[in-house]
Amino acid sequence: MNSWLPRLRLILLLWSQLPVLWGHEFRFGPCRVEGVALPGLWEAFRTVKDAVQVQDNNTSIRLLRCEVLQNVSDSESCHLVHDLLKFYLNTVFKHYYPKIAESNTQPSFSTLANNFVFIVSKLQSSQAGEMPPDKDRARRRFLLFKRAFKQLEIQAALTKAFGEVDILLTWMGKFYQL
Repeated sequence: MNSWLPRLRLILLLWSQLPVLWGHEFRFGPCRVEGVALPGLWEAFRTVKDAVQVQDNNTSIRLLRCEVLQNVSDSESCHLVHDLLKFYLNTVFKHYYPKIAESNTQPSFSTLANNFVFIVSKLQSSQAGEMPPDKDRARRRFLLFKRAFKQLEIQAALTKAFGEVDILLTWMGKFYQL
């Protein structure tokens, strides 16, 4: 009789956490992404950030500058976050993975990368039916970021970009709704 009580408690605990995720949503203008918990992204980043940010010797340089992330309209935000996350996945995470694989932070790194993949996939389907008019402005903002990235030596640029995930998450948090 008592053997089912711990299982029932576990099931109730897990079940009670599900509605929390159901209500979470990123709203990047017309693009919406449900099912990603921003606190989980922060937790994953905090696990790996110390190992990464200690390697950043370029403290006077910032890739995600004000010109890139400030005063972004809602309709621009959909395209900008899509371009930034794709860049992080295809360039930063892809090349940074071997360094992370050597440490005990790989599960957190994978959580971060998998959530970025999920967000990008949802943004692509959102953009398919609707093309906000501010795509060109968003592209120019992204190119400012990419140009700054390319001005650094590749390893320094990868470290800098990965270390700035906190800036990216803070900006994304402006579009996060419960």
